[in-house]
Amino acid sequence: MQKISEVDILALAAHPDDVELACSGTLIRAVEQGMKVGICDMTRGELGTRGNPDLRLVEAEKARSIIGADFRVNLEMADGLFDASEENKLAIVKVIRQARPRLLFVNAPSDRHPDHGRASELQKNAAFLSGLRKIETDHEGSGQTAHRPDLVLHYIQDNYLNPTFIVDVSDQWETKMRSIFAFSSQFYDPHSKEPESPISSKHFMDYVEGRGIQFGRLIGKQFGEGFISDRPIGVNSLSDIF
Repeated sequence: MQKISEVDILALAAHPDDVELACSGTLIRAVEQGMKVGICDMTRGELGTRGNPDLRLVEAEKARSIIGADFRVNLEMADGLFDASEENKLAIVKVIRQARPRLLFVNAPSDRHPDHGRASELQKNAAFLSGLRKIETDHEGSGQTAHRPDLVLHYIQDNYLNPTFIVDVSDQWETKMRSIFAFSSQFYDPHSKEPESPISSKHFMDYVEGRGIQFGRLIGKQFGEGFISDRPIGVNSLSDIF
């Protein structure tokens, strides 16, 4: 497991490739702007139709390098079967307290894959618990102290959800697609002998591009990524919104 360092943005995900599909353009843009980024996958995606857990870890590291994230860790929870247990909540709390992000990205609040909505609720609960100083996680002398991100944002995944705001990722789109294709076992490969899955067809990549174009069109840009906030977002200046 890579060493967790302090970052500006921490992206949590139920599965390896959730981040790449939904918000990697935004993370790439943040890195280009000088921000530090970390990624934490909850499971190894071991129930996926294609590939295997060890291969997906290798692919996840390749994608991390393309994005430019400072670290990527995997909590090895049970794909499809993880629950909101105390153990799982504290595992995420520990990552948040080590990374101390100002901004936390979490899974979509509801989606085609039931893991996404369930992970989203677990991740938000962990973010709140991370700020409670009476919850002790410094059992190994790691120096962890309470920390709560300033803002928690849901990225939008398979199902269309109305975004609170959209990030222009037009300049980052090509790199975003490279990060997605780092997961070569999961996505379109005309030479693959593995079974088809909902995300392995050539048409799925047309859908990914179409979603980016759809969000981009809403803000007058070529490509965009949408996010949902559960609370109003404050701005310091009107220039921040146009």
